[in-house]
This record gives sequence, C-alpha cells and structure tokens, in this order.
Amino acid sequence: MIVMKFGGSSVANAERIRHVAGIIQAYKDKLPVVVLSAMGDTTDHLLDAADMAVKGTVDIKKVEELHLATAKELDIEVPAIKELLEELKFLLTGISMLHELTKRTRDYLVSFGERMSVRMMAAYLSKQGTPAQFYDAWDIGMVSDSNYMSAELLDDVWTTIPQHLNGYKNGSDKKIPIVTGFIAKDKNGIITTLGRGGSDLSATMIGAAMQADEIQTWKDVDGILTTDPRVVSEAHPVPEVTYEEAQELAMFGAQVLHPRSMIPCRKTGTPVRVKNSYNIDSPGSIIVEKHSGERPLVTAITSVKNVALIDIQSSRMLGAAGFLAHVFNQFLKWNISVDVIATSEVSISLTVNGKVDLTGLIEDVKNVADITVKTNKAIVTIICDASRSSGILAKAFAALEKEGINVQMISQGASKVNISVIVDTAQVEKTVQVLHKALF
Repeated sequence: MIVMKFGGSSVANAERIRHVAGIIQAYKDKLPVVVLSAMGDTTDHLLDAADMAVKGTVDIKKVEELHLATAKELDIEVPAIKELLEELKFLLTGISMLHELTKRTRDYLVSFGERMSVRMMAAYLSKQGTPAQFYDAWDIGMVSDSNYMSAELLDDVWTTIPQHLNGYKNGSDKKIPIVTGFIAKDKNGIITTLGRGGSDLSATMIGAAMQADEIQTWKDVDGILTTDPRVVSEAHPVPEVTYEEAQELAMFGAQVLHPRSMIPCRKTGTPVRVKNSYNIDSPGSIIVEKHSGERPLVTAITSVKNVALIDIQSSRMLGAAGFLAHVFNQFLKWNISVDVIATSEVSISLTVNGKVDLTGLIEDVKNVADITVKTNKAIVTIICDASRSSGILAKAFAALEKEGINVQMISQGASKVNISVIVDTAQVEKTVQVLHKALF
C-alpha cells in the first residue's frame, strides 16, 4: 500500500484532474490511498464568500462555476457536488442572518472545498474504468480535538483508520479510496480543520497508521532541491534526506512537508517520497530516518525573507538565569515565536517574523535591557552535517567575504543539521547563490 497526496494546484481544473487521475491509474497495482486538497483557489473563494455573507450577501458563484464547469468538461455527473453546493448556500444564508463567522463555522465552511474535490476525482476515475470511492476524512476514522482552525488528531486514529481501510488493504474492497485532506471531526461530530500543513498531516497519518510502504507527496519539481531553482538555476534534486533535515528545511522556508506532518511517519519509520507530477518517471527525493550511505556534507540551502533581528543586552548585569528567564517570559506573554538565536551571559540576538507587532514586547524588555530592532533582514540556512561545521563555515565565509556580503549573526541549531546566518533581505538571493556555488 502507498499513500498519494496531491495539493490544490494539482487538481485545479479539468486538465489537471485528468493528469492526476492518470498518475493514480499508473500506481493502482500498489494499492494507493489518495489524499486531495481543495481545487485551486476554492478555499480562498469560500473565505471570500464568508466575508460577503457576514455583510449580508450570499454568493457562491465562483465556487459553483468552477466545480460545475469542471464536471461538465470531464463529462461526469456528480450529484453529490450539487448537494454540497446547496448545503453551502444554506450555511452562508445562516451566516448572513447572524452577521458573524465563528471558528467552528469557519471550519465547516472551508471543508466544502476538499469534500467536493474528492467527489470529483472519484467520479472521474470510476468513469475511466478505475473503481474509486470518495471518503470524507471522518468516514475513515479521522477524529480530532475541538481546537477549531488548528485541530490536532487524537491518538484514537492509530486504531480507527486501520479499522476502516483494512478491507481495502487485504483486497476485499477493490475501490481506490479518495480521501479529503486537512479536515476531521471531533468526538461531538463537529467538523474541524487541521491548520497549517493539514493535508500533509492527513496523508502521513494515514500512511503511518496503515503501515504503508511509502507516502508520496506530489509537487511540480523533481523532489527536494538543493535550493530554490528560481534563485539558482543549477539547483538539483537531493536523492535522500532525513526526517530531521526535512523538518529544518520546512521550518526555514523550503516547500517540503510541514514539520508537524513528519510526526506520525517518524513514529513508524514510514518513508516519504516527494515526486514530480509533471515527470512521474523521476524517482524524486525520499525522506527517511537515517541516511542509507555516507552523510553528505551539505544537503540544501534555504532562506526566509523579511525577518526582524532583535539585539537585547542586559542593562542591570543580571545573572544569565534571571536575565534569560525574564526576556523569554516577555516573548511568551506577547505570543511571539523566535526563529534563530545566539546568546551570551548578558546579551541575546534573535530573529522573529518581520510582520509581528513588537511594540508591547519592546516596552516590557526595556525594563531590564537595552533593545534594538533591525528590520528587512533574512535568514539563510545551510542544512548540513553540522558536526563538520568548521569546514563548511570556512568555505562559506571565504566565499561571502569575497563578494562583500556581511553576516550579521550566526546560529548553529541544536539539531546539528543546520547552520543559519542573518543578512540583509536585499542580499539574500546573492547570498544563496554564492553559498550554493561554494558548497556544491
């Protein structure tokens, strides 16, 4: 058994659905379970419709036109989609009468995208002679907590998913399951969404629970690349990365799997393969627990733009414990997440998202420290064997010095798989290009 996950751009229109259906058919002997996102921009259209409904106008024209036109182009009848469109209109009417959108109602609203997507794909595959059955996530045992908009799956799913899919795995059910990503239901039967990376999490949870041979996530590039090909044309696929390396890549800007989606497959050691939907013969990149051969010196380079660099220096000469505790309590108070950090006994340099409002934090920290904020900075992260950091840094800094690029902070992650440097946002692409040339 394998699990195949396709994002919204992969099923954006009739042409893409035909293409993805062809990929699924090519793998049908491997017993695929297919996880789909909503078609194209459907989720955005649903949220726009909600905003209009709050103001009193019910309009599902964009959502309705996309799905009915796609069904017509695919020459399929999907009465289940028409039923969902009526249900959606009824929901929006309720929102327009109340003039409010709660988190719980928002989750119900955005679920329509995935629910219509799987019905479309299952109908088209069946018409093509490949028996398929659509499932809303809760139909296969996806149960979550009630933290609407950012729900977490309960441990129950490790048993409920196999209970529903074992018939397919052992061959008694011949229809390929086409399952909604991103959504679940809580124990009260209320629809929830799984937050950032939710569709990835749906796929890895199903794969891990079913002890699949492999989880595949299909994108538009040949797997995980050494860096962004739009920045460095010589970027090339990385055949193999570890779960830890993939998590760090995702944390620092690379479009791999969301870090939280790695948790289920790490528990079971289920490999994840990143494949190219435009080049199905390419092996892509595989994500595993440990490298199968010698660990490479450098795996990839990634970057995050528009961060703020904060320098904090104790003005009262507090001991390290008191100083650090006070500072980080303020970050907790203001719910501000730190990206990378470097410390000494009485000073800290760290980065945060450049869009975060720091006004309250600055006022509170000023009580015990001098604080300066520098904006328009970028993090450039080298995913590497950090136990050999001296050699990596020697090459990196020699190349950066030659190009006149000044590093304003450096941080070596506790994970031992990343080294991050801070530069001006204006220099980030040049920095990535220079490092890629020096290290690959």
